[in-house]
Amino acid sequence: MTEKIDQISQIDQFDLRIIDQLSQDGRMTITALAARVGLSKTPCQVRLKRLIDEGYITGFRAIVDPAKLGLDHIAFTEVKLSDTRERALQEFNEGVRRIKEIEECHMMASSFDYLLKVRTADIRKYRSILGEKISSLPHVASTSTFVAMEAVKEASH
Repeated sequence: MTEKIDQISQIDQFDLRIIDQLSQDGRMTITALAARVGLSKTPCQVRLKRLIDEGYITGFRAIVDPAKLGLDHIAFTEVKLSDTRERALQEFNEGVRRIKEIEECHMMASSFDYLLKVRTADIRKYRSILGEKISSLPHVASTSTFVAMEAVKEASH
């Protein structure tokens, strides 16, 4: 924990502004970024490189509209495992990472063990993914599904 606190204390308000600006627009030029955070170009580049090297910024990506790709069906799946020892959890996690339709997977402190966010084209495709892939993951004892009717706020928007 001390290591994490030390890392956090090493970034300042300029670094936080760089992170904030790039979170809003990862395609902006270094010149525009420097102007928005109140630095000249070279110090801004140095800070950006350090933030990337130290893992504060882990990458840049295109944010796509899933509906335009025909992937606007979202289901949240609760998963209960039959075994929650460390090895079983690792095996489940490895299996989840291989299923592209699972956008997110969170281990929960709840009456179930994991919550999955699954994105597919429609309910039939979800049912297939649930039956053929999710239910076949190591140590899955049971699942419960909740279908999203509307996304009011998502992290990528």
